[in-house]
Amino acid sequence: MLDIVKRFFGKTGADGAGASRPHSERDVRVATCALFLEMGRIDEKFTPAELDTVIGILKEKYGLSPEHAGALLAEAEKNLKESIDYWHFTNLINENYSTEEKLEIMEMLWRIVFVDGRMDKYENYLMHKLATLLRLSNEQLIGAKLKALGKKP
Repeated sequence: MLDIVKRFFGKTGADGAGASRPHSERDVRVATCALFLEMGRIDEKFTPAELDTVIGILKEKYGLSPEHAGALLAEAEKNLKESIDYWHFTNLINENYSTEEKLEIMEMLWRIVFVDGRMDKYENYLMHKLATLLRLSNEQLIGAKLKALGKKP
């Protein structure tokens, strides 16, 4: 019984190992993909072009086949439905990615924002919220935006 309680609270894994293991790369990919999905639909219009952009980013960034990208999207969607906020996703990213990798994620998020050629107030809000949660400065956020738009930061 004590083992079950310890596992529940993360004291030990099923194999008795400590809980200090890093999260798997798949967990971080799911978290990142969840943010991509959320950005695509934050304005309540998740267009086919936005979905194509998300899939293209997943294939480009992670070298995934269309089938694997689809599976990652499905898992990210499931995690989004079970989530109450963005902290869980951004915390996984903060624990496992460098600042440069987080800036790359922000650049990809900007690409999703500008698929339709414009940014609405909800997309703007979410970009600033995610930058804060990812511990990035406003200057870094703007630099990622300019890079996504093909301009020099």
